[in-house]
Amino acid sequence: MTLRRTATLVAPFILIACAGARAPRPADAAAAPAGASTPQHLAFPPEEVKVSPTDLELEGKNDEELFAIGTAAYGAGEYARAAAAFARLADLFPTSRHEAAALFDAGLAYQHLDEWRLALERFRTVERKYEGPDALEASFKIADCLYYLHELDEAHARLEAILRRDGLDPALRIRALAQRGVLELEGGKTEDAEKSFRLALGAWQGASDQERLDPYYPSLAQYYLGETYRTWFRALPLDPSSGDEERLRQDLEHKAEMLLSAQGHYLRAIRMGDDRWAVAAGFRIGELYDELRRQLLDAPLPPGLDEEHAAAYRSELRRKVRVLATKAISAYDQTLARAARSGVDDLRFLSDAQESLARLKSALAEDAPPGT
Repeated sequence: MTLRRTATLVAPFILIACAGARAPRPADAAAAPAGASTPQHLAFPPEEVKVSPTDLELEGKNDEELFAIGTAAYGAGEYARAAAAFARLADLFPTSRHEAAALFDAGLAYQHLDEWRLALERFRTVERKYEGPDALEASFKIADCLYYLHELDEAHARLEAILRRDGLDPALRIRALAQRGVLELEGGKTEDAEKSFRLALGAWQGASDQERLDPYYPSLAQYYLGETYRTWFRALPLDPSSGDEERLRQDLEHKAEMLLSAQGHYLRAIRMGDDRWAVAAGFRIGELYDELRRQLLDAPLPPGLDEEHAAAYRSELRRKVRVLATKAISAYDQTLARAARSGVDDLRFLSDAQESLARLKSALAEDAPPGT
């Protein structure tokens, strides 16, 4: 009887759970068919130039008026209007005392509109023409724009240039290291990413209390360190069909180590105090157990099972992995509660958490033993 393999398959994880158009061109005359007439003159209607209400509003305004309009629009969340006002100021009044702010704020407004190329142009101008904190912040914004434009190598080079600056503020070093790690992780350089995240966290731990008041970027680094281990966890296969129980045991232990390491970093991110990353990390913990449960249930059957034994194996496996579903449900519940308390409304995580929670509760109800 091979049902003992069920215990081999899930035992390490039971311990884990218990632990925590363009206009057409006229045909070339040489290519025209015989007898066809070729028009001698072509007339096209004049191109219609559309003027938007914003263009009319900004027409004739001086730099002070444009800056006031842009500032009010940005504050009201009218980012297209703000971008138009700031861009017009920067283009028409390059000697204005508001030019640097207009360039930077135009870039920010374009970012809100996901106009990354236009934002990049404005931030590059700030970096080229000015010095000081605003120019340095523009360098970070340039890296952001390049990231969203999927130009990861250039974004990485930009952050490397920032890190080479003498006397870089510790908070900015943490930020650059954390963002560099994200680029490396998304580029498949997981070992480099792990190093960058650990350097960021080391800089955070070595900074004074005053220098590390804002936990956003350290929390980001801790969260993405969890993502690095989650990447390794997901890459490890589970294949009982090989019949090699010792190899399966080793694979399971290795996978368990990656899960626990990822979970540990997510828990640290939760404790660091930034609600946005705490919600994201809580969701990932639930997803770890949820995904492990699916992998175990979907893994190929061990060899040599007839139909009766295969059904018994599946039934026993579903019973064993209930604890993983329970752990996932608990993590999803806590994530949704944290989001509600803190006002975090990141729909990417919350909608998935709600859907996964409903699915797992339904699965547990279907697999519940008789009489429970």
